[in-house]
Amino acid sequence: MIFQRSSSSSSSPSHFRLLPWSGPEGKRAHLITDGSATMLSLLADSIENQQMETAAVILGLAKPMVEDTASLTTGELRWLCRRLIESLTEVMNVAESRGQRIPAYEDDDTDTAAQESEPRA
Repeated sequence: MIFQRSSSSSSSPSHFRLLPWSGPEGKRAHLITDGSATMLSLLADSIENQQMETAAVILGLAKPMVEDTASLTTGELRWLCRRLIESLTEVMNVAESRGQRIPAYEDDDTDTAAQESEPRA
């Protein structure tokens, strides 16, 4: 990835985002931006939403397939497991990406208040 710094400090890259697809050789792909909505970040949002919707559909299909009354072949169970693994992998990637974008808690007085209320020895 080629990336050039702008001379303006307001648009300097400061946001790293894990993308919902792999880069060359299957490695994780990241987007580096200044935090503004770009075409690539909006595409990533759309793909993440599609992955979440697909996972919900697969989960809905899988539930009746594993009930006691279901009689699936070994091949059908393998197919089901592969789809569930694919979906879970994608959902975990989305969760990690979104978790990285949640700002850290700001320091406040709650830690101090909790420490002050503890009994002293």
